[in-house]
Amino acid sequence: MTTPIILASGSEIRAQLLRNAAIDFTIKTARVDEDAIKQSLIAEDASPRDIADALAEMKAKRVGTKNPEALVIGCDQVLALGRQVFSKPETPADARQQLKALAGQKHQLLSAAVIYYENQPVWRHVGVVRLHMRDISDAYLSDYVDRNWDSIRHAVGAYKLEEEGVRLFTRIEGDYFNVLGLPLIELLSYLTLRGTLPS
Repeated sequence: MTTPIILASGSEIRAQLLRNAAIDFTIKTARVDEDAIKQSLIAEDASPRDIADALAEMKAKRVGTKNPEALVIGCDQVLALGRQVFSKPETPADARQQLKALAGQKHQLLSAAVIYYENQPVWRHVGVVRLHMRDISDAYLSDYVDRNWDSIRHAVGAYKLEEEGVRLFTRIEGDYFNVLGLPLIELLSYLTLRGTLPS
């Protein structure tokens, strides 16, 4: 009997990536207070990588403990400018402020995934993408936020590379799947090696 797979995320992009890879899975969104956990870890001077990993594990554990027979995938993505961690913008003004801070700088997107099975983490990976944002004029930045607010309010850093946000960058180093929030290649490799997916 095949081990069921559960995605502990409400992200439509992550779900679409798994569907595109012909993975049979169900969705059970993990209910965790991400901001409280993130702020606690920041107060403990945790690295952005550890924050992403801890949040992904917390989500996998929350759903995994109720579904121990399933492979439960928890995910999280953190944007880091040095050791400063960004969250999703709450207002258009917040989005403008984030983009102004990132303009002309190099930052990182860290996409963490943890799999829980039989009440314990059995696999984890944090994919890293380095993004170089160009200098942006105040006029373009303001117009960009106004045009795209309905979409970018759901995105840490206030941009989506799969949309107009790609125009903000001069260089991107890393796996595009990690940009979208899921280390897909590494995840599929693990599921294949353990025999969950046919090889």
